[in-house]
Amino acid sequence: MLPSSAPTTTTRDATPTNIRALCIAAVDFSIANRPNLGDALFYPERDAPIKTSLIPTTTMDAWSLPEYDLMAAPRLLTTFSKHFSAGDFPRSAKWSCDGSALLIHCENRSILVVDPETGTTQTLLQSAPIVDCAWYPTASTSNPTAFCLVASVRETPVKLLDASDGRLRASYRIVDHRERQIAPHSLAFNPMATQLYCGFESAIEVFDVSKPGDEGLRLLTSPTKKSKDGLKGIISALAFQTIYDGSALYAAGSLSATSCNIAVYSGEDDKAIPLLFLGGGPLAAVTQLKFNPAHPHILYASFRRHRAIYAWDLRGPCDIPITVFSAAAEDQTRVARNEETNQKRLFDVNVGGRYLAVGDQDGGIAIFDLNIASTGTVAGPRAMPVLRFPAHGDAIGAVAFHPTLPRLVSVGGSRHFDWDSGWNSSEEDEGEEGGERRHPERENDSDNAQN
Repeated sequence: MLPSSAPTTTTRDATPTNIRALCIAAVDFSIANRPNLGDALFYPERDAPIKTSLIPTTTMDAWSLPEYDLMAAPRLLTTFSKHFSAGDFPRSAKWSCDGSALLIHCENRSILVVDPETGTTQTLLQSAPIVDCAWYPTASTSNPTAFCLVASVRETPVKLLDASDGRLRASYRIVDHRERQIAPHSLAFNPMATQLYCGFESAIEVFDVSKPGDEGLRLLTSPTKKSKDGLKGIISALAFQTIYDGSALYAAGSLSATSCNIAVYSGEDDKAIPLLFLGGGPLAAVTQLKFNPAHPHILYASFRRHRAIYAWDLRGPCDIPITVFSAAAEDQTRVARNEETNQKRLFDVNVGGRYLAVGDQDGGIAIFDLNIASTGTVAGPRAMPVLRFPAHGDAIGAVAFHPTLPRLVSVGGSRHFDWDSGWNSSEEDEGEEGGERRHPERENDSDNAQN
């Protein structure tokens, strides 16, 4: 049960003067007309009017999965235009459980809660950089009690915020041995929405959502700092199976670039004893984990500086991925400058578990049909997208399928540095771990010449 609004409330933050409020433009034009930096887009997967089929039963109407037409590029439905200040851009976008609201994590220490129907926007400014944020699992505009979100803000307790006005409902403290506040790098609710899992340095803190202020249960993913056992490093990604009987497994990924930096645990265990490790992926930091909603034995993972998405089947041997989803015939053929970025590119799987979508650094979106058998290669099974289309004029930070309609939201933008102006990294606010480092091409620069 969610805690009620705390007596201590936060002042409703106004939109900064250098950021204009979001405005909606209901348009219908070719996808080739790319929007400006920082736009958030909604794409229906079919050009005909969207229809939701309801099958009548004797007791209630049954909801059916949305159908997707991937024979051609989707029609642009709506654009939310937002002008960002220098160095600001949207990092991620997440739908609420019923699609009634959209959560956008921005680089400028703010969280945007957008009503996709009216275009109204609530800006929740924070006192420090935001590391991660997530919806409460049953968040909906039709249920004010559950319409909330959690946010990990640097050097502050984890906050449970009212999504309608930004009030602080509860806080959950993670303290290290020096009595310093720890902001977790990853957040995830268990399927029953009773516990909040927070990943940080070689540990996962588990909180009872209904008991704010109490100490959490600390699960050490590695016995000691010197030990080579377990999952070491910052826990950068957490994901639960969509199983609601209490037996759900969860996966944790680390920023350590090792061969076994993804582990699977039991949600019923009060100790972080891994059931298995996943191998065969690249030697790179894990940036996202996600279980297939319809097939919870399938786990997908993305890695830093790697365009491909890797999939494992937990029912069989997990020492090699069963499928590698790559938008390029050879994922390593990109020139070096296109790999010089640590920016996260979050993928998504639709609620029916059939389609996987991911954006790339060039502003394109690729959609994979998970039911199509992949072709075998020396490196393992590799699947190609069934649809690719341009969406943004810059890197895409995240895509997300609408939970009830055939739509897709994407956010674009990245950091751009003027290296000739004497920019100093110490002058920039410290942002999310793994922030982008993008180097533009410089002509006649022998030090950066490509062979």
